Amino acid sequence: MEKFRLVATTAFGIESIAADEIKKMGFENVITENGRVMYDSDIEGIAKSNLWLRTPDRIYILLDTFKATSFEELFNKVNAIPWEQFISKDGEFPVNAKSVKSKLFSLSDIQAISKKAIVKKLSDHYKVQWFDETGSKFSIVVAILKDEVSVLLDTSGEALHKRGYRAKGNLAPLKETLAAALVLISRWRPHIHLIDPMCGSGTLLIEAALIGRNIAPGLNREFVSEKWNWIPENIYENLREEARSLINITEELSIEGYDYDPKAIRVAIENAKLAGVGDAIHFQVRDLKDLSTQKQYGYIISNPPYGERLSDQNSVKELYREMGKKFIPMKTWSKYIITSFDGFEEAFGQKSTKNRKLYNGKIKTYYYQYFGEKPKRINKESAWLEKRDVED
Repeated sequence: MEKFRLVATTAFGIESIAADEIKKMGFENVITENGRVMYDSDIEGIAKSNLWLRTPDRIYILLDTFKATSFEELFNKVNAIPWEQFISKDGEFPVNAKSVKSKLFSLSDIQAISKKAIVKKLSDHYKVQWFDETGSKFSIVVAILKDEVSVLLDTSGEALHKRGYRAKGNLAPLKETLAAALVLISRWRPHIHLIDPMCGSGTLLIEAALIGRNIAPGLNREFVSEKWNWIPENIYENLREEARSLINITEELSIEGYDYDPKAIRVAIENAKLAGVGDAIHFQVRDLKDLSTQKQYGYIISNPPYGERLSDQNSVKELYREMGKKFIPMKTWSKYIITSFDGFEEAFGQKSTKNRKLYNGKIKTYYYQYFGEKPKRINKESAWLEKRDVED
């Protein structure tokens, strides 16, 4: 059985969440680094990773790692990779470059030298001097960090946050991968009530519903590696069929999303339907100040406005004060709020139980977590909350 070393790239701050996903799927030799998780896999695992992993941005095959401090060294070592095993004769093989704190820093030169090395290897193998590159796409990344080169082959194509359900988004959409990570960090479970009182286009709640129903996040999209000549045609389709059979359509979810903007709610409803969870989430036009619930215990997870522009900061402070007024009295509810606003806890009116630094795109944020009081009587919810606190 052919083995590969895979690399799952992630937003900074959620590497351990991705690593947990990867381990739970049965992959071995999992190593976590800044912005990526490496692990061993076979061919089927490439497809399974793309189809099932919720938090990574892309899945790469690590073709080789080596040190290079000259372009001659880079050429020779890139040329030594058995490219004919991966790239078909008519394959399209663009090369992208990254370089940080390295002697080889010109991205255009790194790309050109690496491309020339690959062409030389393929020309020798296929006995041709020119490649039309009209076939399947094999995107290559040559990443150099402190003179250490990693040569990667992208198996995903479009980034994995593009699940295929978000027809429209609001002005500041949250990536689906980060939204899934926020849900997983909270350790929310399907039997727990969940509310997002500022849900926008609904991404957080849709990702929660996909988790609650055990729906593979990549079920409704394609991946570039499906068209590769050395990936058996039936692997992806067989895994999709298996994924469909694993959907828990009977799982009853109590998920509610509110927003003051009717247009945002219309978009959220449309997105939830496209994701196949339209029946699992109750969306409603409702202002934050009107937040109320009959449920005794539950979770609030939200991505409110950050006030990135100076002109917005006063209005955002007022929003966070209103959040505190509504959330803090809900003592048996746990609250999870992501924001880049430095004075969040002061404006909110309460110090968080814990917080976690995350990156929403290039924006440094903190995920403020407020653990609710445990139920007084033993039930399914209290057992879960007890387990959460012990693990934390």
